[in-house]
Amino acid sequence: MPEHFNLTREGTVAVVSLNRPDRKNPLTFDSYAELRDWFRALAYDDDTTAVVFAPNGGNFSSGGDVHDIIGPLVAMDMKDLLRFTRMTGDLVKAMLHCGKPIIAAVDGICVGAGAIIAMASDLRLATPEAKTAFLFTRVGLAGCDMGACAMLPRIIGQGRAAELLYTGRSMSAQEGERWGFFNRLVAADALVADALALAQQISEGPNFAHMMTKTMLHQEWSMTLDQAIEAEAQAQAICMQTQDFTRAYEAFVAREKPVFEGD
Repeated sequence: MPEHFNLTREGTVAVVSLNRPDRKNPLTFDSYAELRDWFRALAYDDDTTAVVFAPNGGNFSSGGDVHDIIGPLVAMDMKDLLRFTRMTGDLVKAMLHCGKPIIAAVDGICVGAGAIIAMASDLRLATPEAKTAFLFTRVGLAGCDMGACAMLPRIIGQGRAAELLYTGRSMSAQEGERWGFFNRLVAADALVADALALAQQISEGPNFAHMMTKTMLHQEWSMTLDQAIEAEAQAQAICMQTQDFTRAYEAFVAREKPVFEGD
């Protein structure tokens, strides 16, 4: 079990949350590294089919801890600073390459690196009280942190992303839903249950094929249209060799609902 974040399981769905609710769940050097290593290992975990990144104590995350991270960074030299910024970026890379759909369930404060974790997830649900901010400029840094300048415009558009990254202002839950950052808003008392239900619904599908979908969603941004069409042709040909594809056909012939097993 992890030491620096919470981990529970609901069947084949892993539920992750940060474990410092008294301080609105800030990230530390240790929690960054442990989350990175856990998501890396998840790529090889056949027993987990989806992840819900949940809030804790009414908040998602307040980002990097001011005292445990920002204070020590001021005293570091360039080599150590680059080691840290590469580690934080490696967390996002691990989330992108873990092969499992990730659903962020956002409540309350979701700022800085917490907003990045939500951004790097595949789907995002939120409560009407959620407040999301990419506030790096407010601490004297550039908005281009952990892939934000590449990923956020793809989700909400270039102009909207530029506004949030230049100003560091909070995006309301209603703006986030309207702009496409959040898939939908739900009441706080239903947030985690709805996220789990969505994760379990996805997990009932062909999980090898879901891995391929996640891979293509990530890789095709850097492809031409011709390259993307060819990559998808290869991906589908691979999926057509799975037993789940055969199960779906046999269930259709028998007028039954297919039961996928992920192979």
